[in-house]
Amino acid sequence: MIYPIVMYGDPVLKKRGRNIKKGELDVKQLAEDMFETMENAHGIGLAAPQIGKSLRMFVIDAAALEEDELMDFRKVFINPEIIEETGDEWDFEEGCLSIPDIREIIYRKEQLTLRWFDENWEPHEETFDDMKARIIQHEYDHIEGVLFTDYLSPIKKRLLKGKLANISKGKIKTNYRIKAPLAK
Repeated sequence: MIYPIVMYGDPVLKKRGRNIKKGELDVKQLAEDMFETMENAHGIGLAAPQIGKSLRMFVIDAAALEEDELMDFRKVFINPEIIEETGDEWDFEEGCLSIPDIREIIYRKEQLTLRWFDENWEPHEETFDDMKARIIQHEYDHIEGVLFTDYLSPIKKRLLKGKLANISKGKIKTNYRIKAPLAK
């Protein structure tokens, strides 16, 4: 099932997601739906709040970036917890399916250690670096109620105010279905 993607301005994107209890819902089906939704929108990551569900879950499939080390980076993360972030901060231009047509340079730590469950409720703990770490940090922010635009300077946010307002109103062209909070 392909969900509409929730746009900037919807309160679910600014709310910390709640942990999922084992057996509470079909996480395998939800993961499958999230992958299908993400792929339909040509994304590389999607968090549950982006489909209107305030849950601590996200999916990643970075094969679209066509980098050797990312070709098999396809994972489901349930109730993830960052144990540690280390290394220098590095910059990269990020975008987001919930904030289409806006890309900005964001600084993030180069390495993180994460603990999570997969779709089979198997526990994992692993250290990720470089682009894998960045993609996880971006999606993890979503389940914490943080958007990449929250890292921008006040001046930059002011410059983007009109574009962000239009996104909230659904005045944006995308190749995927959206749910804009202020659409008429």
